[in-house]
Amino acid sequence: MATTAERAQRRAGRRRTWTAFLAATLAIVGGFVAVGEARVVGDAIEQRNLAAFYDQPAGALNGAAGTVIRSEELVGVPFDARAWRVMYRTTDLRGEPVVSTGIVVTPLGPAPAGGRTVLSWGHPTTGASVDCAPSRSFDPYALIEGMRLLLDRGYTITATDYVGMGTDGPDSYLVGDTGGNAVLDAVRAAQHLPAAHASDRVVLWGHSQGGQAVLFAAQRAPEYAPELAIEGVAVAAPAADLTALLSDHINDISGVTIGSYAFAAYAQVYADRGATIESILTPGAQKILPQMNELCLLANIGRLHEIGDPVVGHFVTADPAKVQPWAGILQENSAGGVSFSAPLFVAQGLDDTLVVPTATEDLVAQEQAIGIDVEFHPISGADHGTIAYLALPSLMAWLDAHHL
Repeated sequence: MATTAERAQRRAGRRRTWTAFLAATLAIVGGFVAVGEARVVGDAIEQRNLAAFYDQPAGALNGAAGTVIRSEELVGVPFDARAWRVMYRTTDLRGEPVVSTGIVVTPLGPAPAGGRTVLSWGHPTTGASVDCAPSRSFDPYALIEGMRLLLDRGYTITATDYVGMGTDGPDSYLVGDTGGNAVLDAVRAAQHLPAAHASDRVVLWGHSQGGQAVLFAAQRAPEYAPELAIEGVAVAAPAADLTALLSDHINDISGVTIGSYAFAAYAQVYADRGATIESILTPGAQKILPQMNELCLLANIGRLHEIGDPVVGHFVTADPAKVQPWAGILQENSAGGVSFSAPLFVAQGLDDTLVVPTATEDLVAQEQAIGIDVEFHPISGADHGTIAYLALPSLMAWLDAHHL
């Protein structure tokens, strides 16, 4: 039997052990808090001169697609990473030079021989005005779904704002070729930052609007960026079939919101084909269009609904899927039907009421029919907002299976 002194010594030893454990735990937690606080402080510092970065300098359009016009290293960064805000050159659907912005994030530490695989991210709809660009937000990393997991896998991540957001340029909302070019040229821009260690190996990942953009990037890469090796393509609830998307929602508030962004863009981009606002929107819809397009989606859902609700049910003068030039424009900007060699991961929330499951099932069948290796993940309980996050475990397993 232990003596009183021995028992006291054991209790003292246990106290020392728990004290050390608690100190270590608090140090770890404190470290994460300190990193988080440093990132918030850094984000605040970066906001002070934010507008100046996005003013295009003289000669901004003069240079090859993918070259960097300007860059600045960010202070508020994810843990164990470096990041830059970039302004770079790209092209629109007609091959004309335009400017885009975005961010590049890379893990700290030595890169593998040959550089890091680049994960080019396409963000979901945030709006259509320059102020709605994710790179201009207080936390420019917030919408990169799965960023921490992707950095831990060793990817350099590029995240385009798309053309017409962040900095001046033609409106490109759901303009497939322009969006795809911006996704690819973001990779090229990262390659101009030596510390990003960006290689020619590329994985594309996008959600909703970003799903459409990365599918177009995959389709266009062999011709537009043949030096890039697209090794995998992943999408969550992609806005692939625009005819179905607008037809499904043209008489609800989602259709009014998406339509306000899309018809304004198409009227600008396809004006030479007779795509005028007056030819598709009712007078009431035309009246609210400027207000809808100046508001960013995530921060103004209530206000967008307030403005858009009065025209629900009488937003358009005809079904855009059935009248020209709108039917042709929607078809041209719908993704799918063009084969590419990379495997394709598709996730779809079964509770999604915006991009409905049957639309994504049709995309999967279409892609499989033309020989693309598709892995489809319908996920119960996931809606349009949560699908990309809930798909992350399956996405990581798919990346592992394909050694990406």
